[in-house]
Amino acid sequence: MSSQYLTLYKMLVLYMLKRCESPLSKAQIYDFILEKEYTNYMTLQEAFGELASSELIVEKTMGNRTYLEITEEGSQTLEFFGNRINPSIRQDIDSYLKDNSMKLRNESSVLGDYRKIGENEYEVSLLVREGGREQLGIKLVVPVEEMAQAMLDNWQKKSEDIYSYLYSKLM
Repeated sequence: MSSQYLTLYKMLVLYMLKRCESPLSKAQIYDFILEKEYTNYMTLQEAFGELASSELIVEKTMGNRTYLEITEEGSQTLEFFGNRINPSIRQDIDSYLKDNSMKLRNESSVLGDYRKIGENEYEVSLLVREGGREQLGIKLVVPVEEMAQAMLDNWQKKSEDIYSYLYSKLM
């Protein structure tokens, strides 16, 4: 593949990260770029790898998702090479981010993970982040992995209700 095309795909990723108010997961970026058929999965994987190894993005894994954040070097690179992105593609990205902002923010703001801490013990960590800051953090210990996974699944569905309940009871 031509390096100019790979550079373009890296700029698309950097542009999405720069324009979005919250960190995006690799899956969210894949969904957009592959749906629009700008490139294929393998090429996008290569772009992610090069962006990370060049320290233009930082990857953070939480649960089964990898979130990406643009670095200062990534922002500078985007300023320098960002003009290579076709204006209609920029418009597609801006429209996608605007139309899906609530969904993207919720997926990036409601986080959960679990890890084995002992024989028949799993620690479940549940977080709500807003504006890059942790608003709520809960840690629970459960005896089986299935319970930990169920808690993560329910956290994604019910975190808003749980957050509101805790807030109202504590105030």
